Amino acid sequence: MDREGATFQVRVTPRAGREQIGPVVDGLLRIKVASPPVDGEANEALIALLARTLGLPKRAVQIIAGAGNRKKTVRVIGGAPSHLEKLFLGR
Repeated sequence: MDREGATFQVRVTPRAGREQIGPVVDGLLRIKVASPPVDGEANEALIALLARTLGLPKRAVQIIAGAGNRKKTVRVIGGAPSHLEKLFLGR
């Protein structure tokens, strides 16, 4: 975390039965999305889920590495540190 936001790694499971954030396993935040990994749909769902959970606009969440992989690096701009901590500690 820095003054502007946070950068962290996630492992995304597409085509999940329901959307879910957590737990953290081996340093990666596990996230399940219902969308398939086709034409960037899973990436869009990931961004939307994180933005909604953190109460931020979608433009505040960026995939900065790994857009074509399950393991991704995400950058969140803004958001209260307490909200970001909830992602990793559970809701």
